[in-house]
Amino acid sequence: MNYTDYVRDSGRTCAVVAHRGIWRDAPENSLVAIEAAIHAGCDVVEIDVRRSADGGLFLLHDKTLQRMAGIDEAPEALSSARLASLTLRNRDGGESNEMTAERLPSLQQLFDLTRDRIFVHLDVKDRAIIPQVIACARDLDVAGQVDFWGNLRSTDDLAWVREKVSPHGVLFIAKSRIGAAHPEADLGLLFQLAPDVCEVCFDHIDDIAALHPRARHAGMALWANTLDSVAFAGFTDTAAMQNPDAIWGRLIEAGISLIQTDEPVALKSYLASRRG
Repeated sequence: MNYTDYVRDSGRTCAVVAHRGIWRDAPENSLVAIEAAIHAGCDVVEIDVRRSADGGLFLLHDKTLQRMAGIDEAPEALSSARLASLTLRNRDGGESNEMTAERLPSLQQLFDLTRDRIFVHLDVKDRAIIPQVIACARDLDVAGQVDFWGNLRSTDDLAWVREKVSPHGVLFIAKSRIGAAHPEADLGLLFQLAPDVCEVCFDHIDDIAALHPRARHAGMALWANTLDSVAFAGFTDTAAMQNPDAIWGRLIEAGISLIQTDEPVALKSYLASRRG
């Protein structure tokens, strides 16, 4: 399995990216949620990475453990042993969700689970530790199965990606704003880097359709999030569950070929119906 080859395959269908695994009946970012995404046939699973006080790498989104583990501490303040001992609240955490027996996973546990089974979108919360995460992926022989992402809004961002990420040959996803309301210089940076994937932030669906031919010529696939909390122009999971043609269908027709969602099973079903 090679993630870059997969992304570049012009014959593939739209990729389903499961946000923090399938977490409706499992803790987000947990091994069981990730296994559920694999079992459901998702193409990519998104997970969040933070570092412990002694340099261990663990799966957690928030700046503290309060929501998912009931502990008002930053993971960066605790040892790897302490983090590995913590159990997780179900689903998306908070006091309304019960504590489970699932423990906070390490990055190595993630790679052992996903190797040759599913691609992994790594949301590393502190980009300063991305080189360490890349080294871990290389050591565990999964560097060709993971991606890294980052904002591309300045020449400093461009220089950082070229220095810290590009030399390692791993898939990089650049996040960029597009459309008439945003500086043409942002697109200039994007096409200087010419990553294999661009995560688009847009004001109108026509912005994507206008970018798509140029991106396709550069060999760049387009990625959109329909997560309710970060979606653009009303293209949300909630709206997609009511009218998938108007949300997921329009994104695909405009040129999107990877969609990150909290409703991966529904998106897979919709894609199957389109093929049918």
